Amino acid sequence: MTGPLFSFSGITGGYGATTVVRGVGGAVAAGEACCVLGRNGVGKTTLMRLLTGHLPPRSGTATFGGQPLDELAPDERHRLGLVYCPQDRPVFDNLSVRENLTLMASMDADRHAPLLAAFPILEARMAQSAGTLSGGERKILSFARGIAETGRLLLLDEPSEGVQQENVERMAGFVREAKEAGRALLVVEQNLSFALEIADRVIVMDRGEVVLAGAAADIDEETLAAHMHV
Repeated sequence: MTGPLFSFSGITGGYGATTVVRGVGGAVAAGEACCVLGRNGVGKTTLMRLLTGHLPPRSGTATFGGQPLDELAPDERHRLGLVYCPQDRPVFDNLSVRENLTLMASMDADRHAPLLAAFPILEARMAQSAGTLSGGERKILSFARGIAETGRLLLLDEPSEGVQQENVERMAGFVREAKEAGRALLVVEQNLSFALEIADRVIVMDRGEVVLAGAAADIDEETLAAHMHV
């Protein structure tokens, strides 16, 4: 295993005078997935916004491919190959399904055909406004858009939220393929079974801090479940 493709340390930030994330660090290598776990409201989505530049951190640093990201805007990070699929508003509601899929990557048979075959609802609704899809369908569209891009680093925030189990299993297959292709993934998840299926490493957060981290194979499921439920 080579060194990490993406690493971050001491990340602290929040909203206004409220600190939500405190001194969080982690890393993920090419060909690896790291899942960020924890109960609702512990700062996972805020961490993703801090790492993608959508929220300025008060302290800490992040590096992608050896390049510091601290001074880069979200679009500059994207040009480096950082792909972000957010939890909230995961698609452009006023654009069609096709336009969402091709916003960052032209329609390409090699990349898109397997996704459309796995998620036929997308092909059936290509001309439909993305805002008229169900919550789970919007998550599938967001996931497919991210996977279809060529960026080396994917940050996925709750990709399985509201998605039917059969489609969650298909998502896991595409994540495994992305890892085999040498991409790195940082994935926020509440679905523990999905997380354990894809994760090489885990970071568990509580009250804005890391309370447990390590190789997924070294941490038992019961311990992780205890951190994810009140």
